[in-house]
Amino acid sequence: MLDLQRLRALHAVSLHGTVGAAAAALGYTPSAVSQQIAKLERETRTVLLEREGRGVRLTDEARQLAATAQELLALVERAETELELRRGVPSGRLTVAAFASAARGLMPPVLADLARRHPALDTRLTEIDPHLSVDLVAKGAVDLVVAHDWDIAPLPAPAGVEQAVIGEDLCDLLVPAGHRFAGREGVRRAELGGERWICQPPGRVCHDWLTRTLRAAGHEPDIVHQADENPTLVALVAAGLGIAVIPRLGRGPLPDGVVEVTLDPMPVRRLYALWRTGAARRPAIAETVRTLREHWPRQSAHASR
Repeated sequence: MLDLQRLRALHAVSLHGTVGAAAAALGYTPSAVSQQIAKLERETRTVLLEREGRGVRLTDEARQLAATAQELLALVERAETELELRRGVPSGRLTVAAFASAARGLMPPVLADLARRHPALDTRLTEIDPHLSVDLVAKGAVDLVVAHDWDIAPLPAPAGVEQAVIGEDLCDLLVPAGHRFAGREGVRRAELGGERWICQPPGRVCHDWLTRTLRAAGHEPDIVHQADENPTLVALVAAGLGIAVIPRLGRGPLPDGVVEVTLDPMPVRRLYALWRTGAARRPAIAETVRTLREHWPRQSAHASR
């Protein structure tokens, strides 16, 4: 009989593309995932992974087995949901994926509150970019996602996924203390031409928003420095190397040499919780969404200044 945990490991590799990424998502070590796959190969007497450069690729047989594993995991999810409904309290394991600033600025108190109120609920957090996490929740790799979009780049929910708004995160223009905008109460987007910009790499929502916004205002962005983490972006601004638009959530206090200026109109990104329709009745989902919404006013007020 096929082992469900080994099928889960194969399914994770098919979703994430590498053994290392699958291990991170499952909370295992890469060697543990490799061992699970090796045991599954022995059980099925089938080669499932083949070396390809420094990575691996799934064989045709592995892809078929991974598709079957996804169906089995969906059945298990429904069974677990029914049991949780009968108990009437949030319980079992709940995997949550959140983007970096939410993982830092919102999730710690939410997770602590859930642990205190619901000791039978085992909530586990993974930090993942929104573009990736929404697809992962649709495919069943995680149970719930905290994602965001920007005012000119809506986040579509794929078929079979439901969403709820958590709140709105305001964004500011950050400039070095000696910059021409530093003494201004507000700056219009049309005035942003000719600046040296600091932002996240291409493919990130913040990068897409910046390029679209500047081009809509008639400016081609000159992006001189790129970094994944907002604290790094702030440090580059503090060094006088450019300006940046950065959301308030998880940003932390600004260092000396960085001035916050209001953009007109002010950029806003919306935070969402997303989950699969099949898990919508699960008490753990409803309670986590409720707790996120309960904590958001406090966290957004703290992030505002």
